Amino acid sequence: MSTMRTLLAGAALAGSLAAAVAAAPAASASAAPATAAAVQETQVSGKHFFGPYHSGFGKGEGFGRRSYFKGYWTKDSGRYWFYGDLFDRDRDRDRSYVWFKWHDRFGSHTKVFSTFGRSHLDRFGGFKKSNGFDDFKIRVCEGDNKFDDCGRWGDAF
Repeated sequence: MSTMRTLLAGAALAGSLAAAVAAAPAASASAAPATAAAVQETQVSGKHFFGPYHSGFGKGEGFGRRSYFKGYWTKDSGRYWFYGDLFDRDRDRDRSYVWFKWHDRFGSHTKVFSTFGRSHLDRFGGFKKSNGFDDFKIRVCEGDNKFDDCGRWGDAF
């Protein structure tokens, strides 16, 4: 009886494999245009998304009340440009801050922006690989000053 079960299980497995092999070309043919379209759309838009990066857990607030930043970068004429939005969700009259830290052949640099509600950052940077640009990090803070309740540094580039 054990041999009969083994033979039946083997036949069932062989049949399902044969069916999968027969269906695979049709499935890959129908998925290929969608995949190609997605790749083409990414190449045309040239947007490379990152985030969201969140502030720390200060004053006992929950995750849904934390400030955050999300955005994307593009490359245009050999320069890297950064775009994004900083959101302050708790409306406690503390400012939200987004820190940018980047590195190039001239060293490490930082820049900070702040908001009470929502702030859009449009076309920040203009960094060039020829100047050694090789790193871009983001950190979000929220509080009385730009050093309060900071989240971790996140790698955006």
